[in-house]
Order: sequence, then structure tokens, then C-alpha cells
Amino acid sequence: MNNQVLKGLKTPKPMAHYCQGVLHRNTIYAAGQIASDYQTGVAPEAKQDPAFPYYGSDIQKQARYILQNLQSVFESAGSSFNDVVKSQVFLKDLNDFYYFDQVWKEFFPSPPPRTTVEIGGLLVPGCKVEIDLWGVQAKVPRQVIIGKKTPTPMAHYSQGILIENVLYAAGQIASDYQTGVAAEAKQDPAFPYYGSDIQKQTRYILSNIQSVFDAAGCDFKDVVKAQIFLTDLNDFYYFDQVWQEFFQKPVPRTIVEVQKLLVPGCRIEIDLWGVLPNTPKREITLDGDNQQQSFCNGVIVNDTLYASGQIASDHQTPMIQVAHQDPAFPYYGSEIQKQTRYVLSNLKKLFHEGGFDLADTVKAQVFLSDLNDFYYFDQIWKEYFPSPPPRTTLEVGKFLVPGCKVQVDLTAAKP
Repeated sequence: MNNQVLKGLKTPKPMAHYCQGVLHRNTIYAAGQIASDYQTGVAPEAKQDPAFPYYGSDIQKQARYILQNLQSVFESAGSSFNDVVKSQVFLKDLNDFYYFDQVWKEFFPSPPPRTTVEIGGLLVPGCKVEIDLWGVQAKVPRQVIIGKKTPTPMAHYSQGILIENVLYAAGQIASDYQTGVAAEAKQDPAFPYYGSDIQKQTRYILSNIQSVFDAAGCDFKDVVKAQIFLTDLNDFYYFDQVWQEFFQKPVPRTIVEVQKLLVPGCRIEIDLWGVLPNTPKREITLDGDNQQQSFCNGVIVNDTLYASGQIASDHQTPMIQVAHQDPAFPYYGSEIQKQTRYVLSNLKKLFHEGGFDLADTVKAQVFLSDLNDFYYFDQIWKEYFPSPPPRTTLEVGKFLVPGCKVQVDLTAAKP
């Protein structure tokens, strides 16, 4: 059975090169949605009427418009929002969160796991939020997971959902949701040279997520995908030391810098996907990869491939020549296109190593350091994806190697 491309009857046709969603067996992978009709910019229904500036709310109108469009995509798969198992919310301004969350509650009486971060920009000016959803078909049994030691969320989401053999966990930050940053995650001002804020926060977060995994009968050895959102990439080295305490074996990982997190003082949010123990999985690597010992390029679980986010670096030199604009010929070629081609070529090789093709991609997330690069990036994207997958595109901060302009995160599933 082929992967089924989904089209919501009420969902605007994308302007860029992606589809609205894909159904693979029982799993729904939806594209990220913003409040645009792709004809006039921000859709009229999602705009505050200037004649009535004190009636209504831009962020609430946009959230409602987006969720209705995503609802239409889920309906095309025979599902509803009761079947959402994972969500990511990317806000341009976290000051909008409280009002956004009121609308979220209208659509999700039983809330899914959620990750919420502030990012730098969205593809249509005036758009305030992008929403990314994963779901399953209505017939699939699911279990809501609550970690015994994990703080009860302050906002409207659950800590995790177990679907068949896959665990979707909520993103976690270093808050107890009572005092702000948890006391155990703070540097003691009486001992400023003993310990590290980012390490304390990372340890606190991973201990809390471990509690969610324990409640599902899983272990960190069963993690198949991780996304790390840091507010300052200068924290990465110290974060990674703690990470290695919890993960003796590397997992596929994507790391980006974001603007802010929901609790002031929090420096990192961690998002994990896992599977039940003894689920067969196979690690895949790229030939000649110089970071094989500390980095996992991808993991195959059953018929699904979870790939690490890829940037245009060989992790030996700051920027390899094939992905770099030659300063002797500044008007020949394009840095963003060279980098995109390098990244997608590596992902194509990785997929082939695992017996997959880029055509099997069911979910793509594209992180750009500058949305002005998007148009030129998208030209290369079309070369590699004649039939485009669902995609989410965001402007974030920096990447782990200076000069890198794009990071691409893919999930694939064999028909």
C-alpha cells in the first residue's frame, strides 16, 4: 500500500513545494500550517478588523484559522483531533501564548503532548504562529502517559502518549511550574563557581523525561529521535556533557537555537520520540562520516527511518568547499543552494544506505537562519522532491557550525 497524500477540503493549497499531509499505515504526518490563504498574505478570516480594533484578537483568530485547516487535513484521513498524538507550536512572540492556549483548549479537550518555542520568523509576514501535528487513525488504541516524578504541566498538554510501540513525549523545560525555573535546576548564587546552569537544567529535564519513559515501560536506550532547542548555542558543549551521561549510545538528533522558551530563565527544551523495549531497530551511518563515534545519522524502526538533522558540514572543517561559495567567484553560484544541495545529497545517501528513497519522506522540517534564503532553497528542494512531502519551514537562530544556513530534518516511511 502506498503512502496516501492527504488534502483537506477546506485547507488552502500550499504556495511552496510541499503537500498538506501523508498517511502511512495508521500514522498521520501533517505539514506545519500558518494563517495564510497563500493568495492575500494573512487570510482575511485570520485578521483583526481595523474598524473594530478592540473586538477579537489576532493570535486567537490565527490559531483558530490554522486549527480548522489542520482539522480538515485530519478529516481527509478519517481522523479527528482526538487522534493527535504529538504537537509542536512555533510562536513569533511568546507573549501571545496565553491567548493562543485559550483557543487550543477549544480544539483539544483532551490535550496531546506539546512543545512550544519562540522562533525568529514565519514564511508569510504578519503570521504569528505555525502549528505542526502528528496523529493516528481513530481505530488505533492509545495510552496517555504520566511520569511519577515529572511536574504537572501548567499549560494544556499531556506528558506523553503511547501508540502501539511508539512513545510521543512532550517537550520539557527546566521548570517545576510553581516557582519558575526549578530550584534543582538553578545555580546556587552562594557557590557561583560550582556547577553550571545549563548542565543543571539539562539533568533536571532528562530526569523528568526519563520518568515519562519509565511510566510507558521504555528506556532512553529506546529513544529514536531527539530535537534540542537551545536559547544560546554557546551552551551546547556543556549541555552535551550531561547528555552523554544519559545516552551512552548516540541517537538521531537535531539541534537549533531558538529565541525564547515559555518560562523565563529556561535555556533549553528537549523533545524525544521513543519505542518500546525489544522493538527491532537498526542504526545507519554515512560512509566516511567523521563523527560516527559521537553522532547517529539515523535509526530504522520497522518501516520508519528517523534521520538526524543535517547541516552543510563534514564536522572536520568549518565549511567544506563543495557547500561554500568560492570567494574568487562571488557572482557564480549561491551559498544557500550549494548548502541545500550538499545537505540533501547526504540525506539521499543516508536513505539509500537504509534501503529508503527520498520519495519515502513523510515529514520534513526545514530550519533556516534567514527566511530571505527560502526562495533559492526551495528551487533545490524541487530537484530532490518531485512529489513533495509535508513540510514545516521556520527561521531560527544559529546552527552548530558557524556559516551554516539551513538544517533539514526528515522522517521517512516505506510504503
